[in-house]
Amino acid sequence: MSGLSHFDVKGDAHMVDVSDKAVTSRVAVAEGYIKMAMETFDIITEGRAKKGDVIGIARIAGIMGAKKTPELIPLCHPLPITKVAVELTPDPDLPGLRIEATVKTTGQTGVEMEALTAVNIAALTVYDMAKAVDKAMEIGGIRVRLKDGGKSGRYEAK
Repeated sequence: MSGLSHFDVKGDAHMVDVSDKAVTSRVAVAEGYIKMAMETFDIITEGRAKKGDVIGIARIAGIMGAKKTPELIPLCHPLPITKVAVELTPDPDLPGLRIEATVKTTGQTGVEMEALTAVNIAALTVYDMAKAVDKAMEIGGIRVRLKDGGKSGRYEAK
């Protein structure tokens, strides 16, 4: 059905069979941001949030999110993730935080969904921890920036 791998010839959703794919090293990097009021940015970056270390907790939440991806996305394969790194970088020009997640595995399918989930969960955690002072925060720009490994090779966003 129009080249979408998660649909069979009848158009029914199914989990892709990866059993014949080669086991290769795979990596994916996703990115995004959360914009906020400058006052909120200052509270977070100065460590004055009442709920604690927003950046540190969001980093851990992003890592946990990557590991839980197959529980959240119905047709994702459970994978032996070998690395998850989530970085939240303050950017006063937004103002807000830029978020980057890197996920690695050695397996038969890629880890793009895990990297995207990590970014989303990290951003949602920032929102949750700071919503008492800024309900207008904006999450955006979430995309795969890099994917490498497997039959389809390397992809880098422009």
